[in-house]
Amino acid sequence: MYNLKHFYLAAFLALFLITSCKQSEEKLEEMAAEIHNEILTIDTHCDTPMLMLRGHDVGIRNPGNEYAQVDFPRMKEGGLDAAFFAVFLPQGELTQAGYDSAHELALRMFDAIHESLDKYHDMAELALVPGDAQKIADKGKRAIYIGVENAYPVGKDISRLHKYYELGARYVTLCHNINNQICDASSDSSEPLHNGLSDFGLKIVEEMNRTGMIVDVSHLAEQSVKDVIKVSKAPVIASHSNARAINDHRRTMSDELLKMVAENGGAVHVTFASSHVGPLQTTPEYDSARAAVRERWNNFEGLTEEEWNMGRAELDEMVMNYPVKRPTVSDLVNHIDHIVKVAGIDHVGIGSDFDGGGRLEDINDVTEIESLTLELLRRGYSREEIEKIWSGNFLRVFNEVEEVARRLQE
Repeated sequence: MYNLKHFYLAAFLALFLITSCKQSEEKLEEMAAEIHNEILTIDTHCDTPMLMLRGHDVGIRNPGNEYAQVDFPRMKEGGLDAAFFAVFLPQGELTQAGYDSAHELALRMFDAIHESLDKYHDMAELALVPGDAQKIADKGKRAIYIGVENAYPVGKDISRLHKYYELGARYVTLCHNINNQICDASSDSSEPLHNGLSDFGLKIVEEMNRTGMIVDVSHLAEQSVKDVIKVSKAPVIASHSNARAINDHRRTMSDELLKMVAENGGAVHVTFASSHVGPLQTTPEYDSARAAVRERWNNFEGLTEEEWNMGRAELDEMVMNYPVKRPTVSDLVNHIDHIVKVAGIDHVGIGSDFDGGGRLEDINDVTEIESLTLELLRRGYSREEIEKIWSGNFLRVFNEVEEVARRLQE
């Protein structure tokens, strides 16, 4: 009888603990949903315009599309109020012909964004200043900002920078994966061209400060980032970068850089790009197929627009045929925790890199981003801190950049 009593007591306690844990998790999920719905959410980097040129319609919900992760209906469904659509430019040779070709592509991408916003004006609007995100969200619409990923198409003509600003660009990533005329890139395996920022790059940063464009240091080599921070009179951002201490990848940022960005008043926005978050659990078949595609397309360097699109389509198909286990939202928040520890809660944000490689095991598209808010809540972040991460820190930087521009223009 004694043993039976203890059995029933243990069973009761186990049931109580299970029920209590379940209720606690349900309560957390309710709190996360409430917070996510009430705060302003901004994603500082989506490569969606690249797909728009390939026929992706952002005004239509695209279920089952493995590679188009963002559209206006799904932004609403996932609770994403605002996003930076990145005008991404693959890089060619450092020649006038190369600059001109990339500039033409940039203009086409700007046109695609504007045409979609005109067509679906009841769903989304162009955002130009910090306050636009909230104003547009209050109308029940999505706020679309524009960024330029890779200043390569500027060439040596700063007037092109002004043209991009007139078309709505509010940040420019100074390079992509290859060294360009402006700075050295973190992913370029060749020798540095400038050992950091070039003399022309210095002029670009100065002009961006004067114009009110945010300087984006994602993709930059370590010395390039240091040079930018040294000369910039305004805070900078990394629109989609993670912490190297958590995952040692050439595109992530060292603790030294995290501290420098914080001292500059800027912010580092964590990306969902799997290889930047943590190691992929791949198979030999996946590794072999991926290596073959990248070799066939020259590691996606120096390609024409047509070649780049063909190579990207082949890479996308390869990923579908050889699925891998990706890092999780919990792995991503490890990066946020570390950046908060090193740089402070005021210097971290979100830049998914959706439609450009941003995908986690449990965040496949924009409809699932509430799980990030939930994980932050699980880790003990307050509502105020979660709002800072989702939008407050970026908007502070944006406002300060505009204030610096006003002073420089006086």
